[in-house]
Amino acid sequence: MVRSPKKEFWKDRRVFITGHTGFKGSWMTSLLFDLGAKVMGFSLPLDDSNFLFNKIKNSIEDNVESIFGDILNNQLIRKTVKDYQPEIIFHFAAQPIVGLSYLKPIKTWETNVIGTLNLMDSLSEIRNQCTLIVITTDKVYENRESIYGYRENDRLGGYDPYSASKAATEIAISSWRSSFLNENKGKYKLASVRAGNVIGGGDWAVNRIVPDVIKGIISSEKIKIRNFEFTRPWQHVLEPLNGYLFVAEEISKNNAEDLYSFNFGPNISSNKSVKDLVDKIFSIWPGESINFQSSNKFHETKLLNLNIEKSFQLLGWYPRLDFDQTVRKTVNWYRDVHQGEDAFEKVIEDIRNYEINNK
Repeated sequence: MVRSPKKEFWKDRRVFITGHTGFKGSWMTSLLFDLGAKVMGFSLPLDDSNFLFNKIKNSIEDNVESIFGDILNNQLIRKTVKDYQPEIIFHFAAQPIVGLSYLKPIKTWETNVIGTLNLMDSLSEIRNQCTLIVITTDKVYENRESIYGYRENDRLGGYDPYSASKAATEIAISSWRSSFLNENKGKYKLASVRAGNVIGGGDWAVNRIVPDVIKGIISSEKIKIRNFEFTRPWQHVLEPLNGYLFVAEEISKNNAEDLYSFNFGPNISSNKSVKDLVDKIFSIWPGESINFQSSNKFHETKLLNLNIEKSFQLLGWYPRLDFDQTVRKTVNWYRDVHQGEDAFEKVIEDIRNYEINNK
């Protein structure tokens, strides 16, 4: 039997989520809502980029409280954490776009590194036991364009400002744990989780492949896709999110050093090119033709694979969706919501269908 999140663990548990109005944060908030947790979210003020959260917020307001502010505001973060006294923290807040990191490198470094330091600093305000899960990325590794998947103990690096800032965040996490948490070992737990190229319904971020293609389908316009030959480990958003829940459950009761970091990626067969992804989307929801073009404006890695053996061996986590299922579930969400179905109901439907498939 494949492992599922333990509802008895999450029922009424106080969970704090930074970046809860973003794409992944909105799915995690919905997932925790469905598990019966009490959630407080902390994010920047809402705008049009928070498409999914704006669609689901009225359905989750009974169990989810939102605080709006900047992760760089140390005093506000400390006060919020002190008032709420969370038992579990998921840190999603970040500047996650590679292209934008070239345009706003300082802001990217500040948000991703200093923002994480602010949150870790706030742990001292918590009187109860607390577990902090920091979401980084599969791009934290020094990428040698290897066909072999990177393991959690491989060398960190990062060519572009985004990747480098996340690798620096990993170093900051390790330093903070060694410097400030060892004396409180057992009270504060801290781990990082690494995943990337996550897709799923409700993501409308700029310069992301799936949202760009879906926008083109809806508008019946031809769009341009860059770096069509690049290969990525595509995975549905629910795959890593369930892994993050498993990490929180496990390290809340265990202090072992081998629980400090985890990779969450798809089966190797889901490592497909950008062109493969676009072709699969069009096979499900046909659209106008696309101009594929190479782009040398910003450096991006051509090949990226993760080794997920550790997550399987220590957590019992393994990806359950293949490439076809991942893309089909994603495209069907966009198409159904575009045709009038309720966004929150579609999120919960996907969550529960995923749970059923895990049994």
